[in-house]
Amino acid sequence: MAYLWFKSFHIVAFVSWFAGLFYMPRLFVYHAEANEQPEAVGKVLKQQYEIMEKRLYSIIMTPAMVVTVLMAIGMLSIAPDLLKETWLQVKIGLVAILMIYHFYCKRIMKRFAAGETPFTGQQFRWLNEFPTFLLVVVVMLAIFKNNIPRDATGYVVVAMAVAFAASIQLYARKRRLAREQAEKDALATAATSEA
Repeated sequence: MAYLWFKSFHIVAFVSWFAGLFYMPRLFVYHAEANEQPEAVGKVLKQQYEIMEKRLYSIIMTPAMVVTVLMAIGMLSIAPDLLKETWLQVKIGLVAILMIYHFYCKRIMKRFAAGETPFTGQQFRWLNEFPTFLLVVVVMLAIFKNNIPRDATGYVVVAMAVAFAASIQLYARKRRLAREQAEKDALATAATSEA
């Protein structure tokens, strides 16, 4: 019964952790794009994003990561033979990569706080896809264990995940190009009205 309690809280914690891992790069996108605003507006936006990033990181992401790991340790203390399973070894490796990503987000926050913008908004959008890919793989490992489907269904699911990530990027590009065109049109209209 204790194993199921550990597993339940492990799932709740990793869902919370991933919520933060998904939202943090989105905040980074907005933070980076605040540079495109007029100086006074950009300054206020950057300050607000720094507050949001710090709270997300310290109140949600980090505690959720810690509970995820502690609950996994609890499960493994009850069923240590699971450590011999290949799927779990791969999953633990992927979780270690996610933890590195988690701490990398903190590093980016520090650079923003120092007045640096490490990447463009578009680059942060790509960074946002990284935890999505790892989530798909981790969940598939947890569900299928050592029997990850290699049939047509498995490939369709992978193709759908890739298509989903690509569609998000294409939509963001479309919005950026539309915004740039609207800015050009506004400048052309302003130039015409002045003449």
